[in-house]
Amino acid sequence: MSDAASLNHLPRLSITRHGRVETFNGSWYRGEHTNFIPSKADLKEPDALERYLLHGWLPPTPFIGRTAPITAFGSCFAAHVAEYLAQRGYAVHGRHLDVHAHIIRFGEGIVNSFAILQQFEWALEGKPMPDNLWHGPNKEIAPVDPAIRDETRAIIQSTDVFIITLGLSEIWYDKRNGEAFWRAIPAADFDESIHGFRISTVEENRANLTRIVDLIRKWRPEAHVIFTLSPIPLMATFRPVSCLTANSVSKAILRVAVDELMRERAADTRLHYFPSFEIVKEFLTDPFDTDNRHVRPEVVMRIMMAFEKHYCEAEAPVPA
Repeated sequence: MSDAASLNHLPRLSITRHGRVETFNGSWYRGEHTNFIPSKADLKEPDALERYLLHGWLPPTPFIGRTAPITAFGSCFAAHVAEYLAQRGYAVHGRHLDVHAHIIRFGEGIVNSFAILQQFEWALEGKPMPDNLWHGPNKEIAPVDPAIRDETRAIIQSTDVFIITLGLSEIWYDKRNGEAFWRAIPAADFDESIHGFRISTVEENRANLTRIVDLIRKWRPEAHVIFTLSPIPLMATFRPVSCLTANSVSKAILRVAVDELMRERAADTRLHYFPSFEIVKEFLTDPFDTDNRHVRPEVVMRIMMAFEKHYCEAEAPVPA
């Protein structure tokens, strides 16, 4: 009997989706939960986003009310989240101009899990931080100022919903103490004896995320924590390989770290993952602008409308 003929005798599994019958090899035991990859036709269906991207990750019911204080930071994509929710009338921290907390002023530049953890440990636990460790978007020094720390602590302690967007796993670090910088080092300040570059590991990032959640649970035990992974790729890599392949590794490290956290903390009903990264990379066609890096405005709107639909309560009319 030929190979082709023998395959015809194997058990087959037929699945009907939207009136289309798709057939798979039925001889494998597939466990309690089996979700097959959608076809291109499936992804064009009206409920495709919920069925094939958001399935398994959504909360049972929306929980963000319009008066619930929200803090969103962690990458430039976090700025899109904060701006959208603020425009829709939700209580996003830092919309007034006199806030000096780094997680508000520079939140979209705090792009690695080490820097995010630094802000929580500094503000909540009083961990001392070296001067000249943090740089703002214009290469300015973000000071280790007790007043700013107090303001950051007050924001964290009054937050009901944390939306933390991870950006990259490539880090620059201080060789003297191992602490990670927010971003690359200004050329005028670079010192090879001080500044190092490396790829952080899944284990390191998972440990950082675990510590962040533990601190939030200690200081804001009833708060919801929503992790997302920014779909915005690296502008450049400092590795001797192509930027596109380095970006795949950078995102994969973070995505695995988040997934391991979510599986370890499956009993925590106030811990969430929103798959904005997968919506851009796996669901939408041509999602990036001409620079092949920034997400087109209509794509951001599509993502945020899905987020609002499933996470936000419709407690009041949207402000005019």
